[in-house]
Amino acid sequence: MLAFAGAIEPLRLANQVAGKPLYSWRLAGEGGTEAICSNGVAFRLDMGLEEIEREDTVFVCGGLDVAEATTRGVLNWLRREARRGATIGGLCTGSWSVAKAGLLDGKRATIHWENQDSFLEEFEQVKLTKSVFVIDGNRITTAGGTATIDLMLKLIAADHGEDLANTVADQLIYNTIRTDQDAQRLSIPTRIGVRHPKLSQVIQMMEANIEEPISPADLAEDVGMSTRQLERLFRRYLNRSPKRYYMELRLQKARNLLMQTDMSVINVALACGFASPSHFSKCYRAHYSTTPYRERGSHGSHPAAVQRLSI
Repeated sequence: MLAFAGAIEPLRLANQVAGKPLYSWRLAGEGGTEAICSNGVAFRLDMGLEEIEREDTVFVCGGLDVAEATTRGVLNWLRREARRGATIGGLCTGSWSVAKAGLLDGKRATIHWENQDSFLEEFEQVKLTKSVFVIDGNRITTAGGTATIDLMLKLIAADHGEDLANTVADQLIYNTIRTDQDAQRLSIPTRIGVRHPKLSQVIQMMEANIEEPISPADLAEDVGMSTRQLERLFRRYLNRSPKRYYMELRLQKARNLLMQTDMSVINVALACGFASPSHFSKCYRAHYSTTPYRERGSHGSHPAAVQRLSI
């Protein structure tokens, strides 16, 4: 809902500040009656999946269980409107829907950081970035949340000038406007609460090498330390060994893949650097107190709570 409001409100305020209707919008969705957010708020739709004007822009706003909510009807509609020349965008996990329609192949794009692992596994033809938003020709994607505000301010500035965009930002009490060069996640030092350059460098290497983990000895060598020094560094600042920290990163990615994709447990294990499903299952149970198979089953038992919106 935050991504949705972040798209609508800057446009409303642009109209208010300008004193004339610069932008208009309609809410569209399959069935044309109602769409419900993951927080339970319902929106009345203005239209179903009918044909739109060629100069219109379609934004797919996604939330939880985006794969289940991305129906054949939605995909066909997106493809048809793209063929007719419409600009197509994805807000938050809406980027997944746009990619599933094949509309991001060969394009730069972004999606919420929590969905990046599963997105990379499924859409190899998309050039995924970690930016807060990406504009690549007539394809637009955002990471969701407040990143949608940054995107809309960028579009308002491009259409009607920086002064109007800055005034809208002031109305939103939004005092730090990000660009497509800004990353969506906090820096590693901020995330772990420690400012140590070598520790940050090692963690960055770990995060970039999940499928083929690097040994502690090689990690230490790459930053000019001994293995024992690296052990002490992790113990001092993170209260765990490098091996344990690396394992937690791999298991977190595994959990994301289990929850967000249809990949088999074996393929999830391989994608996260585990040589065998039995070892993967043992480590997963030790960390999450459940097995990968039960995790997948418990997630699949919940009905979808979100329908897609198009703005």
